Amino acid sequence: MARLLFRLGNVPDAEAEEVRELLEAHGFDTFETRAGFWGLGVAAIWLHDEAQFDAAREVLDAYQQGLAERMRRERDDLAERGEAPTLWTRLRHHPVRMLLVAAAVLAILAVTLLPFVGLVE
Repeated sequence: MARLLFRLGNVPDAEAEEVRELLEAHGFDTFETRAGFWGLGVAAIWLHDEAQFDAAREVLDAYQQGLAERMRRERDDLAERGEAPTLWTRLRHHPVRMLLVAAAVLAILAVTLLPFVGLVE
């Protein structure tokens, strides 16, 4: 029976391709499903043979740990060079988006706190 191995939702295409190549290189028999047009399905990589699940999971865990370390190093390198994205650089590059986010946060706070403002009297 097939077993879910790796969900592909919100995974960048490059990372998904690396995972596919990794699983193929280790000889795991997999297949993929897509979320479909409306996004109601499960976009994932499935393992045909459930007996291989533990070995496949170990390979994926090692890959993800290496990926996390690589991403941390890249972020640290950007921070050392002063190129890491900060709130101010985002505001400068995307002022409309940041203002809309701030307006949304204020609107949510207002709707949340309005019922309590009348109780303070």
